[in-house]
Amino acid sequence: MEYQALAKAILSHVGGKANISSLVHCATRLRFKLKDIQKADAEGLKTNPGVIMVVESGGQFQVVIGNHVNAVWQAVRQEAGLTDETPAATAEDKGNLLGRLIDIVSGIFTPFIGILAASGILKGLLALAIVCGWLTTDSGTYKIWFAASDALFFFLPLVLGYTAGKKFGGSPFVTMVIGGALTHPLMISAFNASQAAGAASESFLGIPVTFLNYSGSVIPIILAAWVSCWLEKQGNRFLHAAVKNFFAPLICIAVTVPLTFLIIGPVATWLSQMLAHGYQTIYTLAPWLAGAALGALWQVCVIFGLHWGLVPLMINNIAVLGQDTMLPILLPAVFGQVGATMGIFLRTRDARQKMLAGSSIAAGIFGITEPAVYGLTLPLRRPFIFGCVAGAIGGGIVGFSGSHAYSFGFDNIFTLAQMIPPGGVDATLWGGIIGSVVALLLSGVLTFFAGLPKASVAAEPDGAAMPAEKTVLAPMSGTVLALDQVPDATFASGLLGQGVAIIPQDGRVVAPFAGEVASLFATKHAIGLLSDSGVEVLIHVGIDTVKLGDGPFTAHVQVGDRVNVGDLLLEFDRAAILAAGYDLATPIIISNSDSTGGVRTVAATSVQAGMPLLAVVG
Repeated sequence: MEYQALAKAILSHVGGKANISSLVHCATRLRFKLKDIQKADAEGLKTNPGVIMVVESGGQFQVVIGNHVNAVWQAVRQEAGLTDETPAATAEDKGNLLGRLIDIVSGIFTPFIGILAASGILKGLLALAIVCGWLTTDSGTYKIWFAASDALFFFLPLVLGYTAGKKFGGSPFVTMVIGGALTHPLMISAFNASQAAGAASESFLGIPVTFLNYSGSVIPIILAAWVSCWLEKQGNRFLHAAVKNFFAPLICIAVTVPLTFLIIGPVATWLSQMLAHGYQTIYTLAPWLAGAALGALWQVCVIFGLHWGLVPLMINNIAVLGQDTMLPILLPAVFGQVGATMGIFLRTRDARQKMLAGSSIAAGIFGITEPAVYGLTLPLRRPFIFGCVAGAIGGGIVGFSGSHAYSFGFDNIFTLAQMIPPGGVDATLWGGIIGSVVALLLSGVLTFFAGLPKASVAAEPDGAAMPAEKTVLAPMSGTVLALDQVPDATFASGLLGQGVAIIPQDGRVVAPFAGEVASLFATKHAIGLLSDSGVEVLIHVGIDTVKLGDGPFTAHVQVGDRVNVGDLLLEFDRAAILAAGYDLATPIIISNSDSTGGVRTVAATSVQAGMPLLAVVG
């Protein structure tokens, strides 16, 4: 029940359950495919404190939740009545080609992202154990753990057959069977036999067959699944209801499996090899440049969900070439954002930022950078840029060193183990380590010294005590908005004083400190307060809401009343204000800021009522 309220809020902001075509999740995001994206309210959803960010990219409405995304996904599915049998969005959905491609790839791979990462980590740890002499390849312990780590990759066509079948709108069990046929022991034996000198050729109905090893392959089964799903739809369309439940699958496997071995498989394998060798050719021409470009742009791709377009290429490289250079290059991009977050953690004086940075560092080390990026580095801008610059430099070092990964897994600290060459530690591994450490330290140092506003990190000069700061707590919960972003020139210019704005998530305004009510507008849309320490605050609910009169507003205090922290001051009808076409951005202004030593915002991108919002110096 913990996430039911958040699930209900998310559903209401995506246009309701009737507007959902499909829903999957990756490591940190809910990925919605919506029937009408115009019905979604991204800005409203961003104000929810349980949501880190909302991104519309690749034909998907992506809601960034964090590490507990699986629990929220289950709650949303329960609220919306979605099941595994709920039809998925198909490739025929409208949208540009790139968006449809990203949607297809993410929809196929995200369902098993967790076990994919876990298998890669276990492979890396086994490689480390062999190098360190803790295990030998002929030991029973190694064989059992190797089987556990390699099973997903060996039988990848089965797993991809299932997820691709769901994505293309067909029966996932039919397409899984097709994947099973590609990795059937009989077909593996036929492939091995065909490699022997003088081996006799095989045929299907007189047509010569070229047997290939499809274990670990990606593209053949995806194309075969698409063909099977198309055949299934045609069968369901033309076959009689009494027989289509078993004749449609019969046609799919009887036609698609031979077609895959005869045409789809060889063509897809040729395409796989072209992609792998094409990438390798580009990489060989200027590996340092490829490393710098990927290191700089990877996190930008992650923000928009475009990184999924590269995942099949990495897996394909390992399947075709036995190794991949892209995965090591991307590790500095991850560590660049981790380093920037470390710089924030060490430098900031904001308790909330420090707490968020601490948890984000831990997540980032294990490859989950979204909490750090959306919660800290991207809103602060310079840390994100420093992280990308450091990622470019580190990626250039890794590319120049020729580092390789020998098993697939999403970039994290364990990727270093996956980069251990079969022959043991060499310069390529050290290059990967050096590039990653350089990215981590460089972004951390740059962020520590130049990544945060001076007002939030000012040190005590010459050992002298800094002027005392008076804290103004948040009078409402919601998304924090810089004052210069408020759509009103008077507030945005700072003419009425320094401060910040909040886009409220509910209709309550509470006292941000102990003091008294200094003023209350007749329309009750704005209230002035004076703290016991002399800070004057104006809270103005919405922009131009004076035109609404006192209809949406209810005051619970009067001028001259004494208030304590958290006392209810005002209530307002949030829905009525929005329905009338008014902006809910609520400026919180320090009216006497000219007579203070400065005002700084201490809250992050979202805040709860009663949490620190502003610090007034002097």
